[in-house]
Order: sequence, then C-alpha cells, then structure tokens
Amino acid sequence: MTKRIVPVIMAGGKGTRLWPLSRATAPKQFIQLIGDKTLFQNTLARVADPDRYEAPVIVTNEEFRFLVAEQAREMGVKLAAVILEPMARNTAPAVAAAAAAVAGLFDDDAIIQILASDHEIVADATYLDCIRIARDTAAAGKLVTFGITPAHAETGYGYIESGDPLPTGAHAVKRFVEKPNKEKAEEMLAAGGYLWNSGMFMFSLPQLTKEFQAYAPAVMEAATLAVEKAVRDLDFTRLDHDAFAASPDISIDYAIMEKTRNAAVVPSPIVWSDLGSWDSVWKLGKNDEDGNVVEGNVTVLNTRNSLVMSHHGHLAVQGMDNIAVIASEDAVYVGRLDEAQEVGRLVKHLAARSATSNLTQTHPTSYRPWGGYTSVLNGDRFQVKRLFVLPGKKLSLQKHHHRSEHWICVKGTAEVTVGEKVQTLRENESVYIPQGEVHRLANPGKILLEMIEVQTGSYLGEDDIIRIVDEFGRS
Repeated sequence: MTKRIVPVIMAGGKGTRLWPLSRATAPKQFIQLIGDKTLFQNTLARVADPDRYEAPVIVTNEEFRFLVAEQAREMGVKLAAVILEPMARNTAPAVAAAAAAVAGLFDDDAIIQILASDHEIVADATYLDCIRIARDTAAAGKLVTFGITPAHAETGYGYIESGDPLPTGAHAVKRFVEKPNKEKAEEMLAAGGYLWNSGMFMFSLPQLTKEFQAYAPAVMEAATLAVEKAVRDLDFTRLDHDAFAASPDISIDYAIMEKTRNAAVVPSPIVWSDLGSWDSVWKLGKNDEDGNVVEGNVTVLNTRNSLVMSHHGHLAVQGMDNIAVIASEDAVYVGRLDEAQEVGRLVKHLAARSATSNLTQTHPTSYRPWGGYTSVLNGDRFQVKRLFVLPGKKLSLQKHHHRSEHWICVKGTAEVTVGEKVQTLRENESVYIPQGEVHRLANPGKILLEMIEVQTGSYLGEDDIIRIVDEFGRS
C-alpha cells in the first residue's frame, strides 16, 4: 500500500489585499469569497481523501486558532494537530516546526505536503496526477515544488526554470527567478520552460531534515526545541516562545530550495490562483454574458467586465466597466480592476488614520471557543451584537464593571445564570443582566443557539470582562 501523505496547511497569514472582506484579524483564507466555503475549507476538502491523506496538521497563530477549529468542525474534518506560532517567522521556521511535530505524530519517514490555506485550486484528475508525481519524487529523495504552467506574463509571481526530466515525471530545477518586470516575464513566457512558483511543496521527512541541517541548521534547531518545549492548550499546541523567536526569519525558498542540489519541480497545468487581488478573484469567477462576476445581494445594469460582491445589504451598480465593488458589513470598496494591486496602499492609508484604522484590523464577526458574535450596531453608550453558541458550549461565568446587558433568544434554547438564579430561555424570551452582576450563557441543546445582546453603559470594550469560571482556561 502506498504511504499516505501528511498535509501541512499554512494558515497564519494576515494579508489585507482583499480588503474590505479581508482584515488583519480575519484574513482571506477564512472568509467566503465565491461559493459557500472559505479558502481554508476548500483546502481541507482537497486533502480529505483518506486513501491519499492522513489527518491534516495546521500551522497558524493565536488569533486564528478558533477560526481554524470552527471551520474544520463545520467541514467535519478531524485535525491531527493545530500548531500555534508565538510570532511570525516566515515559512522556513514554520515548515521546520511542522516537520518536527509530524515526526512525533506519524512515522519519522513520512511524506509531507506543504499547502497554503488561501489558494484556489481545481482538484481535477490533472491535479491529482501532479500530486502522485510529487509524492513519488519526494519518496525518491527530492525536495519537490509545484510549478504552475503560466497562462500569461505575470509579474506578481516568482518563476522556476525547469531542467532535465526525472524518472518520476518531475524535472530537476535549473534555477529560481525572482518576480520579474513585464518585459522579462514576456521573454520567459516566449522562451518556454518557465513555471510560476506556487509555494506548494512535497518532502520526505528524512530528506527535509538532512537539507535543513546542511543549509539552515539554526532554523531546524530553534524549531525542534520550540516543539520539544511546546505546551498543550485545549486542542492546540503552543510552540515555545523563546525557542521559536531564536529562529532566523527566512523563507523556505531562501533557506533551502534555492541552495539544494535536490530541488525538483512538477510542471502543473492546473487551474490555480493565489487570489492576491480582486482582479484575480474576477478572473477565477464565473462570468455572466457581460463579463461580470457577481456574488451576494447584487443587481448590475449596463455594467461590464466587473466584480460586484456584497456580504451585507443589496448592492446596485449601474453604468460601470472594469470596476470592483465590494461591500462588507461595515465598509465598501470601489476601484478599477486593473488597479487592484494598489489596494494595499489604500489599506495602509486607512490604517494610518485613527478614524479608520479599525476597519483594517477587526472584522465585525469574531470567533470564540464557544461560538462567536457579530457586531450589528454601535452607538453612543450602546451596542447590539448577535451571539451564536455551539451546542453543549457555555461562555465563562463573568461580570462587567461598566455595562448592563439584555439578552433575547431568537433561535434554540438558552440556559442563563444571573446571580444565584438559573433559568431557561426559549425563542422570543429575554432576560436583563444588571451592571456588575455575575452571569453566564450556555447552550444545552443540540442546535446552534442564537441570541441578540443589547449592551448599555459608559464603556463597552471587550476588555471589560471579569471571568470567574471558564472552561477554556481564560479565568
């Protein structure tokens, strides 16, 4: 029987190039762009075949841990491990830490596949054939990368020059090329033999460890120690802070792939996009007869070659061409599709102003180990939220110094503790929690509990919570 691949999914990025849907605390891998699943969930689906893959290992950070857990739960996917990086340290330390963790969870000669959580890929027969070739090549001792057959002269990707063919169907890597200018990209496209660098890899653990020891020993030493000194927190593995911080901040490409003589590339004529701009989302979407890609509550009239998406109210666009119009719950972006790479500059401008900086950081919906909440309305001395509590979960026993709360049950059954009194709320019933009173909300049922919370008081910040008892270790 062929050894199953251990998928390692990198899910810690904080890019904001798809603002306003993507934020620092809710980046693109965890949001629904097109379709009913997030990019992270689509990545989980691609590694769900038990004949081909083991349970996935996720590498992420503190902020995203509950997003990872909840979106995997929604998919019904059991995770082998969720590894939390204490700080950003580029891809080489993350890969090294994942390799050390995989060695403890699976066979020490496992084959691992490194995947980005925010790429869109059509997992058809061609893609699966590329996976097979990569696995066979990695088992033969090569460090394998996937090279995407270029569709046009792209300046936003690095390139790989393909070398001599290998017996497995892969090719030796002749050289890596940095992101080129337009003229150089057109030259490489015309010459042939050049592939887009996808950032996906396949390695055998013994060979990867050997290459780390040869070319980046400080990275491997720091990552291995960070795993050895890691602590368990619920379903998460927290890497040791000091050990991980000692690792050089370097990518896997610079640390190993551009130095090794064992690099191989699998030419991959697949449908792939890193979805790095609204223009790339439009290119990948399903166009109507006028070339528009629309998603959500949208009406377009006399509009062509545009991307129009709404995650909130109804969005009507008229008389536009080559435009991206993106509406989130609390912001709207309008810009030309051919200038979509400039969104990053706009986000930096917003982040630099105190009046708008929060729009680049916080998403209206936040996830917690018990479920989460969506901010519906904010005003002077009041705030309205939608709470959603998973079956069998409960919030901490807590109190607030500066606010009172009203809870209204809109779906499911709630068990509410206020002071010494415990009561059950059903749909359309409500309860009042006075300022300073100890209280708790729990979902004893088997369906999602939804509540409307109205907060009133002099200060409504999330840090006005005194946790008395908490099953998630936060008290």
